[in-house]
Amino acid sequence: MTYLLALDQGTSSSRSIVFDRQGRIVAQAQQELPQIYPQPGWVEHDPRLIWQTQIDTAREVLAKAGIAASEIRSIGITNQRETTLVWNRRTGEPIHNAIVWQDRRAEPDCARLREQGWEPRVREKTGLRIDAYFSGTKLRWILDQVPGAREQAARGELAFGTVDSWLLWQLTGGRVHATDVTNASRTMLFNVHDNRWDEELLQALDIPAAMMPKVLPSSADFGTTDAGLLGHALPVGGIAGDQQAATYGQACFHEGMAKNTYGTGCFMLMHTGHRFQTSQNGLVTTSAAQIGDKPEFALEGSVFVGGAVVQWLRDGLRAIGSSGEVQGLAETVPDAGGVVLVPAFTGLGAPYWKPEARGTLTGLTRGTTMAHIARAALESIAFQSAALLLAMQRDAAAAGVAPMRELRVDGGACVNDLLMQFQADLLGIPVVRPAVVETTALGAAYLAGLSCGVFSGTGELSTLWQAERRFEPSLDRAAAEQRMQQWEHAVRQATAG
Repeated sequence: MTYLLALDQGTSSSRSIVFDRQGRIVAQAQQELPQIYPQPGWVEHDPRLIWQTQIDTAREVLAKAGIAASEIRSIGITNQRETTLVWNRRTGEPIHNAIVWQDRRAEPDCARLREQGWEPRVREKTGLRIDAYFSGTKLRWILDQVPGAREQAARGELAFGTVDSWLLWQLTGGRVHATDVTNASRTMLFNVHDNRWDEELLQALDIPAAMMPKVLPSSADFGTTDAGLLGHALPVGGIAGDQQAATYGQACFHEGMAKNTYGTGCFMLMHTGHRFQTSQNGLVTTSAAQIGDKPEFALEGSVFVGGAVVQWLRDGLRAIGSSGEVQGLAETVPDAGGVVLVPAFTGLGAPYWKPEARGTLTGLTRGTTMAHIARAALESIAFQSAALLLAMQRDAAAAGVAPMRELRVDGGACVNDLLMQFQADLLGIPVVRPAVVETTALGAAYLAGLSCGVFSGTGELSTLWQAERRFEPSLDRAAAEQRMQQWEHAVRQATAG
């Protein structure tokens, strides 16, 4: 048998999954990752726990699978993107907690860059908007706020990395400081046209080039793990940020194909091939996972609070005991009873880009129950995703790309049938759930498998993808449009003042 090991380091947990040659799950292991909230709008992780939980699950999954490390052909890494780490090259010690992608502390720096007129230049070079979501201004904040950091960086003593780089550094015993194009493209410091760190943008943010990792294609030779970690030295053959990895795992290899991942946030990507297209509708352009040196792109929209709204129901309101209870509670009422929840807990992402927005709950009456609020919470995930897809379709139409025929879905919340059906109703196109919903990890495994010859190419990978269920739209289009208008009205209320 041929096995591939995927390390899937996410916002709320670290997971490891062993896949076989057909892309089927052999075993998986998971550990929760604690969140740190130093103050409102700030989110951090302990870098040591990121590594410890990840390597622990890797060891656990091998034991669960009943295989030796020597039976693993290659390792693929996929990770929460934009989360920013800085560590000392000599000691390997982080100089600050990891600043998580959701964190908004760098917004003042972003505002200054916008005021200085950098927005068009940043979009032209990186495909991104200037926003605290991306890594560049998080890195600048660390250099500005940690005593002595700027001096150490100037002397070449510090290394910057997103989570993939941090894991790779640990796996290789500090021998390899590298990343792939997808993670690099999320920093606001990377020129996606020529796949290089951009000197002008590094200077604009006052970041020494010596801190930056080497950038490779997503399927490449990223080095070999220390033999002592898992019992055998293993090649690392694939790295991709979680959303590009999920796009790969969904076999969205061609222009016009799209997927949406329902995780802590929601992330929709539409492959645009080798075409770099600047969005006119609030989306960003990002690098897609690449096998070779030629750049490939995708349009992307990000919802900051997707499945996290269910966690809020559980932990904040204590409306449910576990996340799995939300569908049952929501189904006790036929609809949300006019209630609309806009979960702008950390502002609104694409296509609105309103960092100042805050969550609102509107349409309450004396008859409103927790079941109505639970249903409105689920619907908020679908509403935000529908707004992304409508923006994506407008961009695609302007570029002459054929209309999207279906939306492939994955992530933890995609198992919720009520949510998926409502999503199809809003979009007016089928929503397709794959047989293997762990597409983020699967994409990383595919990239690793391609690098070591387990797979011949994307054609073979396309034949491995299978649908588990198709949700066909059943809502009248006029009714769907009316619901979207109700949502947009609620968004305006959330961003008023």
